[in-house]
Amino acid sequence: MHQLAQFLAALILVYTICIVGWVVASLVFSLGLRVPYSRLSTAVLDFLRDVSNPWLQLFRRLPLQIGPLDLTPMVAILVLQIGGGIIVSLIDPGP
Repeated sequence: MHQLAQFLAALILVYTICIVGWVVASLVFSLGLRVPYSRLSTAVLDFLRDVSNPWLQLFRRLPLQIGPLDLTPMVAILVLQIGGGIIVSLIDPGP
């Protein structure tokens, strides 16, 4: 069970990194720092969007926008970390 808990914790960490990467990439690209018609940047942005949007869409229904600031990724990451931590500790309570 310990290996399953470690795998789940690593999966949660990778998914959190993908969400943070999506936020940073979309911020950088929205500031105009994107190379036009770049296949690499388009592929990275598409991958991060496709990976993170299913989880973020669950929280987009909530009123988490304060003006132009969207707090959805922050809340989604908090729920992912807290919920994932609880599930990991239930799988492997430790010593």
